[in-house]
Amino acid sequence: MSSFKSVDANDLAALQAICPGRVWSGEAISPDFAHDELAGAHCLPEVLMEPLNTQEVSAVMRYAWEHNLPVTPRGQGTGLVGGAVALQGGILLNLSRMNRILELDEENLTLTVEPGVLIMDIYPYVEAHGLYYPPNPGEKSATIGGNVSTNAGGMSAVKYGVTRDYVRGLEIVLPDGNILELGGKVVKNSSGYSLLNLIIGSEGTLAIVTKIILRLLPLPPLTSSLLAPFPDLKTAARAVPHLLRLKATPRSIEFMERDVILAAEEYLGKQLPDSSAEAYLLLLFDGATEEEIERAFDAAAQVCLECGALDVLLANTEERQESIWSPRGAFLEAIKASTTEMDECDVVVPRTAIADFIEFVGETATRIGLRMKSFGHAGDGNCHIYLLRDDLSQNEWQQRRNAAFEQLYARARQLGGKVSGEHGIGYAKQPYLAAAEGPLVLNLMRQIKQAFDPKGILNPGKVIG
Repeated sequence: MSSFKSVDANDLAALQAICPGRVWSGEAISPDFAHDELAGAHCLPEVLMEPLNTQEVSAVMRYAWEHNLPVTPRGQGTGLVGGAVALQGGILLNLSRMNRILELDEENLTLTVEPGVLIMDIYPYVEAHGLYYPPNPGEKSATIGGNVSTNAGGMSAVKYGVTRDYVRGLEIVLPDGNILELGGKVVKNSSGYSLLNLIIGSEGTLAIVTKIILRLLPLPPLTSSLLAPFPDLKTAARAVPHLLRLKATPRSIEFMERDVILAAEEYLGKQLPDSSAEAYLLLLFDGATEEEIERAFDAAAQVCLECGALDVLLANTEERQESIWSPRGAFLEAIKASTTEMDECDVVVPRTAIADFIEFVGETATRIGLRMKSFGHAGDGNCHIYLLRDDLSQNEWQQRRNAAFEQLYARARQLGGKVSGEHGIGYAKQPYLAAAEGPLVLNLMRQIKQAFDPKGILNPGKVIG
């Protein structure tokens, strides 16, 4: 890795000239910018900057390139792997103030936005025009730039796909300050290597995204949810492949355990229609007519009952659906509130292997003596396994957590899975990526990084080190 220069008084003056009144250093930087939502890395940058437009980002990068200063791009800091933490000091580039919705093109079905636009603001904006942005990550306070950075998935991926499937074009700033436009409003593009897709999911290590063209769909007029209680999570998981063979694909198939539901109910002060069973599948359907929704519900209910469900509960009103999905959206915060510290395993396995992997999680928790909570996206095989410290000493916590990670990731590899389904690699998951992908793949990734960023100044210490 490059030997970076420390920021001095001359640098501060030059950076202040680029972003007047939006540059902070030393004790003026809030400790909140030293970490993200979960990962253990805590490092304050030497300088915090808040650019307002592409030209300012370009000027910052050009200066950093010329003076060998590391730059870490950041949005809302909701990541879970240390991806937006300034490990090498230098400049932390907070893009949250680049938060304009630039254009809604209803003829081409695209929305053009800046990277700091919040996910929670995109949905009502496009839905007011009868349009729909399908990616549905659990953290709605995240920025769209962060979602592009990690190729975020979410609860609708089983039917509609992930962020990558809805990015038509990007404006990016390269590490040397040059500005490029990749893709556009075109539906198809077979023009050479897809640099657009290299940037999506690159976690800010190759370029800084300053504008995003999103693909939209017509808004499905009707939705309905199904909550199916099961005697245990393994039985629930074994129903998923059968549900995926239905003619009407559910928009979402979520799995959850009773203790996570109870934690969410306590956290929110709200109750699910049923929380007495050990495990649940939560399905969401959308469609154009009530008859279409009813057929999908009936078919899914029959499959669930044949696969061992104790009952099936229909939520076909906005109020009933809110009573189900509101606790689901609070799972992460509820789990955090129940312990002293936690870490996460964000693996994805083939959908047919979910039951085997979840069973292994329970066995691992017992074997290591570490409390774990599980929920996730059963429809696409993405499991969120939260490891909880509780009252363990720091040494015990580190030893048991590391042992659990080694075993969980190894089992995921055996089942044909991958290290991360949607949260990325960042700083925290690098050893597991290296073990899973091997030296040939890691070497190719390093060559790509070298081609984009030969000085290694952009988000150093992430993904591949």
